[in-house]
Amino acid sequence: MKISIRHALPEEASLLSDLALRSKAHWGYDAEFLASCREELTLRGGELASRRTAVAERNGSVVGFTTLEGEPPQGSLGMMFVDPDAIGQGIGRLLFTHVVETAQALGFTQFTIDADPNAEPFYEAMGGVLARRVPSGSIPGRTLAQYLLKVSG
Repeated sequence: MKISIRHALPEEASLLSDLALRSKAHWGYDAEFLASCREELTLRGGELASRRTAVAERNGSVVGFTTLEGEPPQGSLGMMFVDPDAIGQGIGRLLFTHVVETAQALGFTQFTIDADPNAEPFYEAMGGVLARRVPSGSIPGRTLAQYLLKVSG
């Protein structure tokens, strides 16, 4: 089954926000944790273009999405989530490759990734280098590994 990557449409913001929460829940987080993350994982239609939101689509259904944020030369992988039913099928790798190619085309030299602990092995496999720990945007006192990925043009 072919996966295509395309720009997100403003009317997909709610669908993508729901996908992000379902994907986060896949890792066993409880309802209180997910409620704390809801605002940070909510996308709004008017911001999808400026956040360079891209979706992975298979057979007409969105199975993942990512955002590349900031301005060259340095940016961040703001969000990357895969539908729980599609995890382990190469969609994350396709989305990540898309982000790297987009970053190269736009003149980024590097971008950071604040990684959920469950995603750390993936980002390491994709070439991310652990740079430091940063505060969580949702959970007071929690820190996340921040990876750095150098991009060559």
